[in-house]
Amino acid sequence: MKIISSDRRLRSLPAALGAAVWGDLARPSIPFPGGPRGHRTLTAVVWLLAVTLYFAGTLDLAQHYSLGYGPAMALTVARIVPLVLALSRPRPAWWTQLVVTVAIAALTRPSSPAEPWPWAVTSVLALTATLTVVGLRASRRAILAMWLEVLAAGAVLAALVPQHGGWYALLPLTVILAVAAVTVNAVRSRGDVQARLALAEERGAAEEARASLLQERARIARELHDVVAHHMSVITVQADSAPYRVADVSPGAAEEFGAIAAEARRSLAEMRRLLHVLRNEESPDGENTPQPGPQDLPALVETTRRAGVEARLELAGQVEDLPAAVGLSAYRLVQEALSNVVRHAPGARADVRVRQAADALHVSVVNSPPAQPRRAVEPVEPRAGGHGLVGMRERVAMLDGEFTAEALAEGGFRVTAVLPLPPVPAPTPTLTPTTSGTP
Repeated sequence: MKIISSDRRLRSLPAALGAAVWGDLARPSIPFPGGPRGHRTLTAVVWLLAVTLYFAGTLDLAQHYSLGYGPAMALTVARIVPLVLALSRPRPAWWTQLVVTVAIAALTRPSSPAEPWPWAVTSVLALTATLTVVGLRASRRAILAMWLEVLAAGAVLAALVPQHGGWYALLPLTVILAVAAVTVNAVRSRGDVQARLALAEERGAAEEARASLLQERARIARELHDVVAHHMSVITVQADSAPYRVADVSPGAAEEFGAIAAEARRSLAEMRRLLHVLRNEESPDGENTPQPGPQDLPALVETTRRAGVEARLELAGQVEDLPAAVGLSAYRLVQEALSNVVRHAPGARADVRVRQAADALHVSVVNSPPAQPRRAVEPVEPRAGGHGLVGMRERVAMLDGEFTAEALAEGGFRVTAVLPLPPVPAPTPTLTPTTSGTP
C-alpha cells in the first residue's frame, strides 16, 4: 500500500507542476477584484503604463544597451503587447513576456558597467506589471511558478555570460517580483473577502425579507382567526337556536341543526387552540383585544397628530358596515402608512382618505415631502408585526385587491389600495318565532 501511495504522489507531482506552470494560466476562474469597475480601472492603468513603457523602453535600450532606435523600438513594442494581452489572455501573455525579456537580455549588452544586466530597468517594469495583471486572476501556485521561472531564467543567463553581471544582479528583480506577488495575493484576498461579504449581506437581506414576510403572514393569520372565530360563534348560536326560532321544525331537521352546532363548537375549540399557540409565540400586550376597523381611524389619526404629523382624515360612504377582514385590512394599511410617515418623513403632511364604493373599499394615504431631516422616532403605535410595504401587499393580496406604492414627483409618497367587497345578498323574509314551542 505504501508503494502504491508513493507512486500516486510521484504521478501527481508532475501534474501539479504542469498545472502551476501551464494549466492555471489558461482560463482563470478568479474575476478581477472590484468587478467590472475594477477591470475598467486596471485596463486604463495598463494602457497608461504601456504608453510610458514605449517611450522609456526605447530610450533605455538605445542609450544604455548599444541598440539602434529601430531595434530598440521593435523590442519595446514586443514587451508592450504581452502586457496589454494579459488583460484577456493571461497564459500567452506571460510566456510571451518571459520569452521576449530573456531574448532582450540575450541580444543586448550594457554600454557601461553601471547598467544592470541581464534585466534592464524597463524589463523589470514590464515583467512586474505583467506578473501583477496575470496574478490578479491566477492561483497562488501559478504566481509562485512565475516567480521561480524568472529566477531560473536569470540564473541561466548569469551562468552563461558571467562577465556582464553576476549572481548579485538577479537580486533586485527577484525581490521586486516577490513583493509584487505578495501584494497581488493580498489585493486578491481582499477582493475575495469583499465578494463574500457582499454575498453574505445579500443573503442576509433576502433572509430578513423572508422572515419579515413570514412574520407578517403569521400576524395576518392571527387576526383572521379572530374574524373567523366570530363568524363560527354566530353559526353555533344560530344552529342551536334554530329549532326554537323557526316554526314547524321536523325532528330530522332539529337533529341536523344540532349536528351543525356540535361541529361548529368543535371547530371553534380547535381554532381557539391554534389561535392560542399563534399568540403565545410573542405574547404582546393587547393581543387579545378586539380587532380594529375603520371606525377606529379617527383615534389613529389623532395619535399621529400627537406624534408631530399634520394628518387629515376623510371618510366617505358607509365605511362602518364592512366585512371584518376588509375593515381590519383597511385599518392596518392606514396604520402602517402613517407609521412610515412618522418614521421617514418627519414634519410632512399626511392626507388619509377611505371611500366605500359599490364593489370595493378605496384606501389612500398621501404625504408631502418631509419638512426636516430624518430622525429616529417611535412608531405611531408600539406593536409587534408590521413590516412596511411587505405587510401591506400581503394584506391586499389576501383579499385579491390592488395595491400601489409610489414616490411622487414633488418628493412625497402615495399608498393606495382597492379592497374588493362581497356582493350584497338579497334580503330574506323574516320568520316569526312560534309561541307554542318549549325549550
